[in-house]
Amino acid sequence: MKYLLLLLSISFSFNVKGQLHFSEKGSLYEANYNSQNNTTVLCWLKVDPQCKDGAQVFNKLIGDDRSAYRLEVSNNKLRLVNTGGDITEALLPPGNSPVLVACVLDRSKKVQRVYINGVLAASTPIAIMVSISKEGGPLRLGGDLSGSHRFTGEISVIAIYGRVLKDEEITAQYTAMKDIGGRIAYWEFPAGIQEGASVPGKNTAGVMKIARPFLRAESHKNNQLGLRFTHPAWEWVQALPLGNGRIGAMVFGTIDEERIQLNEGTIWAGGPHDPVNPSANSAMQKIKPLLMEGKSAEAIKLWKDSAMAIPLHQPPYQTLGNLNLRSLLPAGDIKGYSRELNIENATTLVRFSINGITYTRETFVSAPDSVLVMWISADRPASISFVASLNSLQKVQVTAENGTLVMRGKGGDAEAGIKGKIAFSSRLMAIPAGGSLKTGDEGITISGANEVTLVLSAATNYVDFNNLTADGDAIAASRLTAATKKSYAKLKAAHIADYQRLFNRVAINLGSGKGADWPTDERVRRFHEGNDPGLSSILFQYGRYLLIACSRPGGQAATLQGLWNENLTPPWGSRYTININTEMNYWLAETANLSECAAPLFGLVKDLSITGVKTAKAMYNAAGWTAHHNADLWRSTAPIDGQSGMWPMGGAWLTTHLWEHYLFTGDTAFLAKYYLVIKGAASFLLDILVEEPVHKWLVISPSYSPENGPLCVGSTIDMSITRDVFAQVVAAGKILNVDPDFRARVVAAESRLAPLQIGRLGQLQEWIDDKDDPNDHNRHVSQLYTVFPSSQVTPSTPALFKAAKQSLLLRGDGATGWSLAWKINFWARFRDGDHAYLILSNLLGEPGSKDPVNGDGGGLYPNLFDAHPPFQIDGNFGFTSGVTEMLMQSHEGIIDLLPALPSAWPNGNVKGLCARGGFVIDLSWDQMKLKKAQIRSKSAKLCRVRTGGVPVKITCDKKMVATTLSDDGTLSFFTIAGKTYDIIAR
Repeated sequence: MKYLLLLLSISFSFNVKGQLHFSEKGSLYEANYNSQNNTTVLCWLKVDPQCKDGAQVFNKLIGDDRSAYRLEVSNNKLRLVNTGGDITEALLPPGNSPVLVACVLDRSKKVQRVYINGVLAASTPIAIMVSISKEGGPLRLGGDLSGSHRFTGEISVIAIYGRVLKDEEITAQYTAMKDIGGRIAYWEFPAGIQEGASVPGKNTAGVMKIARPFLRAESHKNNQLGLRFTHPAWEWVQALPLGNGRIGAMVFGTIDEERIQLNEGTIWAGGPHDPVNPSANSAMQKIKPLLMEGKSAEAIKLWKDSAMAIPLHQPPYQTLGNLNLRSLLPAGDIKGYSRELNIENATTLVRFSINGITYTRETFVSAPDSVLVMWISADRPASISFVASLNSLQKVQVTAENGTLVMRGKGGDAEAGIKGKIAFSSRLMAIPAGGSLKTGDEGITISGANEVTLVLSAATNYVDFNNLTADGDAIAASRLTAATKKSYAKLKAAHIADYQRLFNRVAINLGSGKGADWPTDERVRRFHEGNDPGLSSILFQYGRYLLIACSRPGGQAATLQGLWNENLTPPWGSRYTININTEMNYWLAETANLSECAAPLFGLVKDLSITGVKTAKAMYNAAGWTAHHNADLWRSTAPIDGQSGMWPMGGAWLTTHLWEHYLFTGDTAFLAKYYLVIKGAASFLLDILVEEPVHKWLVISPSYSPENGPLCVGSTIDMSITRDVFAQVVAAGKILNVDPDFRARVVAAESRLAPLQIGRLGQLQEWIDDKDDPNDHNRHVSQLYTVFPSSQVTPSTPALFKAAKQSLLLRGDGATGWSLAWKINFWARFRDGDHAYLILSNLLGEPGSKDPVNGDGGGLYPNLFDAHPPFQIDGNFGFTSGVTEMLMQSHEGIIDLLPALPSAWPNGNVKGLCARGGFVIDLSWDQMKLKKAQIRSKSAKLCRVRTGGVPVKITCDKKMVATTLSDDGTLSFFTIAGKTYDIIAR
C-alpha cells in the first residue's frame, strides 16, 4: 500500500511521443544488443485492460523457450522473471495511463527490483543469481519466440543500461528520459509509427524490426552423431564450427540475414620482428644470484625492467571476416526449424519452412579442395533469392571481378608500431540452377533460382614466419577456379571421404539416456539432472572433430581458440600459450587415433627451435634453444606479458610431444628428423642448471610454477620437464646411435637433479621449499605434470603417488574449463573413475551452473565449446584425452584396460584407441567388467596387457596365443605386425 500511495503522489509528466501497438494477431518486434551481468531495463508501456495473464512485454532470448529475463503481465501485476526462475512482482497502478517500468538485475548484490513510475515497487533477494553476461539473444517485444503469450497494449520507449541505476536516477528518468551514462541500447517509437516499420536503435543497439514467430520443430531422437538445435544462433558461442585446418567458419543459421563468420589460419596482426630485449643478458646475470639468495621480488622487478620482450605483448590471431546472406523470403511464421552439425560427415544443415516452402542450407569446408561450400535449395522452383556479400572488421576492399566477389585486406598492426604484414584475399562465386545472377561491388544477387552453390576460397602471403612472398590472391583464385569446375555432389563426396578417413577410426558408446531426445543446448542445461551418458560420447567425438577441423598437415597449430575467432583482439590474443594450453590441445592426437593432426604442432616446435636459439643466447648466454610461456605466428620466444612469462620451459615441454609421437608410431625417420630439436632443448636446460647450496642438487634457474609463481629456482614442474627431456634425448641418441659424448653429459647431470619431494601436508611439493598453501586453489596444478602428461609418478612409486593425489585433493574440484579437463586426466591416472566423472560432470554443465556464486568457472557453451570462460578449445581437447585415459592407458609400458571406469558408464564400448608401442585397441564392457577386446599390432612387439582382474583367453586367427602372467596380473605375449588379437573374458 505504501508503494501505491507513493506512486499516486507523483504526477505523470513524461511526454509520450509515440507508441508501438501490440495485439493478439499483430506483429512481434526484436533487436539485438550486448547484455551485461548488472542490467537495468526501462520501458514506457501501457497495458491493455484485456491483456491476458502470462503475456510477455519483453523477453531477452537465450534459446528456444528460454530467456535471460522477461517482463510479463499477471493478474494486474508486472512480473520480472530471470533465467534461474526468480520472480519479482509489482502491482500495476489503477487506471489505464502509461507507466515507466524499471527492471533492475543486480548480480553484484544478488537482488532484482521493479520500479514503477520512478518508485521502488518490489524487491527480491536472490541467494544464487545466475549470470546473464553470456546471453546474446535478441530482445523480443510482444510475445515469446513462438509468438505465444501475446502482450496487448502499447510500448513507446525501451532503454537498457549495462549497470544498476540508483533510485534517484530511476526517479529522474520518470521525469525526463536521457542518457545518464552506461546506456547500451535505446529505442524510441515515433508518433504514427506504422506496423512493420523498423526503428533504428541508439548507442550500440540494433534495429528494432519485425520478428517472425518461431514454431518449434517436433522433438526427435538424435540418430546421427552431432549437435542439433531448434533455433538459430543468437551469439558466436551458439554458432556451429567448420574447418579444414586452414579456413574456419562459424555457421549461425539465421533466417533472413545469415552470417558465416570466417577465419584463415595465417591472419595474424603484425609481422616478422625480433622481440628479445637487448638488456636481458646483463639483467639475467644479476637475476640468477638474487634467486639463489631467495630475493624473488627483487629479481622480478629487475626482469620486468630489463628482460621482458619488446613489445611486451605478442600480436593476436585475427578474424578474416564474414560471408553474409540477405535472403528475400516471403512473410510468414517459421516452422520446423532445425540447425545441425553432423560430426560424422563434418557438415552443417539448416532447414525451415515458410508458407509451405522448405528451405535448406548445407555447408562444409573441404580439405581436399581448400574451399568453403554452401548449397542452398528450396522444394519449390524459383524460390531462392538473396544477396551474398563479404565484409570484415579488418580494413578491406571488396570488388566484383569477372563474376567473382573479391575481398582483399591486411592483418592489423601490432603493439609498438609493428605494421601488419599479412595480405589476404577471399573470393566468392555463386553457381545457380535457374533464375538470374548479378555481381557487383555490393555483392552477388540471386533472383528466382531453384538452387545455388556458393564456393569461397581464402589465402594469404604467408610462407613461413620469416617469408611473406606467397601470392595469396593467385592462390585463392586458383583454388576457387578448380573447385567451381566440380559439381556440388563431387565436392561433397571428396570432402566426406577425406574427413571420414580420419574420423571413422574411432567409435564410442558410453550408454544412452533421455537426453538423446533433447536439442543440444537443452542437453547441456539439463545434464546435471542425470541419465545422459550419450552427451559424454558426443563431446568425446566432438573433440576429435574439432582437431580434424582446425589442425591439418600444412596448416597452423591450434591456437587457444583452435581455428575460430571473430575478433581483432581476442582473449589472450588467441595465441599459443605453451605453459600447458597448446600442449593440452594435442594430448588426444595420438591416443584418439589422429596422429597426422599433430603435424602442425611439430612444425611449430621446429620453427621455435630456430627462433629460440637467439633467445637462449641473448637472454641466458646458453646453448640450444628456448621458448617462454607464449608463442605466435611469428614464432616469438621472448618472455611476454608479466610474471607468467618469466618461465623458460615452454619449448622444452613442447619437445616431449615429439618423443610421444615416436612412442606411438615407432617412426625412426621422424625421430631422426626432430632429434636436433630435442637435443637443442636439452642443451639449453644443461646450461641453465645451477647447483643449490644446501643439497648440492642441480636446479633450473630461473624457474617458475606456471601462473602460480613465484620466480624461484627448481620448481617441481621445471625439474620434471627436465627429467623427461634428458631421458628422451638419451633414449633417442641410443636409438639413432648418435652423440655418445653429449649423452654422457646429460646422464651425469640427470643423476644430480633435484628430486620430487613430499611436504608437511603430505603433498607433492610444488617448489623446492615446502611452502604449499593448503588454501591454494589455483587452476594450474603444475606440480602434477609428473603424473600427467608425464608418467614419472605412478602406482609403482607409491609414496609419491599418494602425495600427488593429496596435492590434487588440496587443490579442490573446482576450476575453469581447461583446468577441469586436466583434472579428469589426473583422476584417471589415479585410477579413480568416479572422481574423474565428478570433474567431468562439472565440465559438462552450463557455465556457472555448478558455482554461480563464486564465478562461472568451467562448463559448456550451447555449441559445446568449452568455457574457461571465455571460450578456450583446450578444455574440449583435454576432455577427449581424459575420457581416453579413463578407458585405456599405456604409459607404464602396459596396455591397461578400463583403469578408471566410472559407475555412470556401466556398459559400453569403444573402438580405435591407440596405445604406445603401435597398438590399436577395441574394447567393450558389461556391468563394469571387461567383456572383450581386440588389439591390432602395427609392428612385431611384445604386448603387455592388464584386464582389471578379469580372467581372459587370448586368440589370434582363432588360435590360442601363448601368454605369461606376472604377479601383478599383467599378461604378456609376442605380436606379429598386422595381426589382430582377441581378448575374451572367460
